[in-house]
Amino acid sequence: MSRPPFEPASERDLAVASAQLGRPVRNVLGIAARCVCGNPTVVATAPRLADGTPFPTLYYLSHPAATAAMSDLEAEHVMVELQDSLADDELAAAYAGAHAAYLDDRAQFGDVAEIAGISAGGMPTRVKCLHALAAHALAAGPGVNPIGDLALARGDWSPLVCECVDYQIDV
Repeated sequence: MSRPPFEPASERDLAVASAQLGRPVRNVLGIAARCVCGNPTVVATAPRLADGTPFPTLYYLSHPAATAAMSDLEAEHVMVELQDSLADDELAAAYAGAHAAYLDDRAQFGDVAEIAGISAGGMPTRVKCLHALAAHALAAGPGVNPIGDLALARGDWSPLVCECVDYQIDV
C-alpha cells in the first residue's frame, strides 16, 4: 500500500478551502486535487477529527463550482440513473474496486473502528453522494472510481477550466 499522492496543505490552501466551504476546514491532511489555477478542489481529511469524531470522508470536494455541478446532478436525479447502472456486473465490480481503493487510502492515516468498512458516497453498492464520488475520482485519477468519473463527465464543471473566484487571502 503506497501513500496517496496528495500535497501538504499550505496556510494559503487552508484559507482558500475554508473560504470555498464557508467555514473553517478541519483536520486537513493535504490537497488531493487542485484546480488548473492551483487552488484546492479536493481536500483530504483525517479519518478521526481532533474532537474524536469519526470522519469517513477522506476526499472532500471543496471547489464551489464543482460542488454546484454535483448538486445540480443530484437535483436532476442522476443518482438514480447511476444507481441503476450498477446492474451491469462489470461496472459494479469496478465500483467495488473503488470502494476498496478508498479504504486502502484512508487506512494509511489510521484505523477508526467506528467507520471500518465504510468509505463514502454509498460505495460499494449504492450511489448516495455525487460530491464524495467526484472528489474520489478527482483525487485518485480517471479509471479508479467509475461512478465518480461518470458524474464528472455529466456535470457542467470541468477540472480543466478554472472557475475560481479571486480569493483575497493574506497569510
